[in-house]
Amino acid sequence: MRGKMNSEMGLLGRKLGMTQLFNDDGEVIPVTVVQTGPCTVVAVKTDDGKDGYNAIQLAFEAKKANKTNKADGGQFKGANLEAAPRVVREIRLTKKAMGDVETGKVLGAADVFSVGQLVDVTSVSKGKGFQGVMKKYNFAGFERSHGVHEFYRHGGSIGTRLTPGHVFKGKKMPGQMGDAQVTVQNLVVARVDEDRNLVYVRGGVPGAKGTLVTIRNAVKG
Repeated sequence: MRGKMNSEMGLLGRKLGMTQLFNDDGEVIPVTVVQTGPCTVVAVKTDDGKDGYNAIQLAFEAKKANKTNKADGGQFKGANLEAAPRVVREIRLTKKAMGDVETGKVLGAADVFSVGQLVDVTSVSKGKGFQGVMKKYNFAGFERSHGVHEFYRHGGSIGTRLTPGHVFKGKKMPGQMGDAQVTVQNLVVARVDEDRNLVYVRGGVPGAKGTLVTIRNAVKG
């Protein structure tokens, strides 16, 4: 296995789905398989430069050349990319974590992750559409008794006319459910497939199959 980089580093990937592994004791371990990289560093930003902060820009997957404008194409050409990337995202790092990362460097799963490492996974959750408060917030609803009409699944009072005279911000009410960025923290890396750039993360990861995800070392691990 190649030498693992600083633990603050992260990679972009795609959620492939869930499966299961077995440990030495025969215990079943549910895991999510993520295709992580290879990711190419297309830009390096430092706090002592014009950007004023430390970060790297990672390119993931490829798209048709006619889908890229000349400005972006020039940047990608400088990073020695054969094809324009489909996804470019920035990962903030500390100055110490930057290390020897330079433009054009290609990072794979084994360069960043190792078995037993705690990671945070960020992706967009599945969209559930417009939902009521019982499904969205697990409200109890009203009693199904005599005298209750058409209010079985309502959320109840949202305020009074005089005081406070308005509805508070953040009040739990019906609305769009899901389709939002979610970060699941402190997931354990169960296996790393260096040849295929696959990371097996114990447990579930937000989003449907094919969702773009960002995996980083756990902030609170």
